[in-house]
Amino acid sequence: MKETILNSIQLILAIIFTIVVLLQQKGSGLGAAFGGSGNVYSTRRGLDKILHYITIGLAVVLLVMSVVRLVI
Repeated sequence: MKETILNSIQLILAIIFTIVVLLQQKGSGLGAAFGGSGNVYSTRRGLDKILHYITIGLAVVLLVMSVVRLVI
């Protein structure tokens, strides 16, 4: 039972992580996804910054969940 719950949690985290990574576009801001030009480099702001931090957090949680599954 415990293993099934951990598998489900890890699968959900992996799907969310994939979606968050796909929302980011390398070398351009989120505005470029909606038709804006993303040729100028700028710092992350607003939603881009939030997505960046969410991606890092999800990667860490997914790594921890993988280690927990190995231990159990």
